[in-house]
Amino acid sequence: MKKIITTLIITVVTLSSYAQNLDEIIKKHIEAIGGKDNWIKVKSMKTTGTTKAQGAEIKITILQVDKKAMRQDIALMGMNGYSILTNTEGWNFMPFAGQTKPEPSTADDVKKSQDDLNIMPDFFTYKEQGKKLELIGKDDFDGTECFKLKMIDTEKKETTYYIDPSTYYIIKETIKVTKDGKEVENSTTFSNYKKQDIGVFYPFSIAGSWGEMEVTALEINPKIDESVFKIVN
Repeated sequence: MKKIITTLIITVVTLSSYAQNLDEIIKKHIEAIGGKDNWIKVKSMKTTGTTKAQGAEIKITILQVDKKAMRQDIALMGMNGYSILTNTEGWNFMPFAGQTKPEPSTADDVKKSQDDLNIMPDFFTYKEQGKKLELIGKDDFDGTECFKLKMIDTEKKETTYYIDPSTYYIIKETIKVTKDGKEVENSTTFSNYKKQDIGVFYPFSIAGSWGEMEVTALEINPKIDESVFKIVN
């Protein structure tokens, strides 16, 4: 009985410690990227950047209106493509991939991509969105022993975050997705965080399996004509 009680106490204390550490990590991360009060002020963003693929330079422009819509424009090999996502629909037009006209996204893809419309980082609002977040320990990434946090949303999508304990920035994010009936992992890394005039910090180097994007300009709260999120037939 003593052994059982001792084990139970250790378990409770450990779980309590993990919960406390999780709250502390989230708090320090939020402070590190500028604080909730500053991020609440961000209603729209325009991000401009470049990346390279097989030696060719790709120009990327991303327009976002918080919780409403997002558009990504891609210029490559003299051709211009784009993807659009709103609360109700999505469209893709990639001429360099052989498309000759805009094609609608499936209802399922639109539903699963709604998180992308939120400009405010997940850690600010995950509880009210019904997501679960837990600290699962530490793990090494590129020589840095990071805090490793796992988030599961209401659609069972699993995202793992790696937080640098020296800066409390997210330096890696891995998302498990199902593609063609198979579960695959997509990882993105973040670095070169810079402070913006409004007081928020944003990574200017973003890399994934597709390559690395260097942000060349970031506008906070630009005026965006919402007609750019509509397809004109």
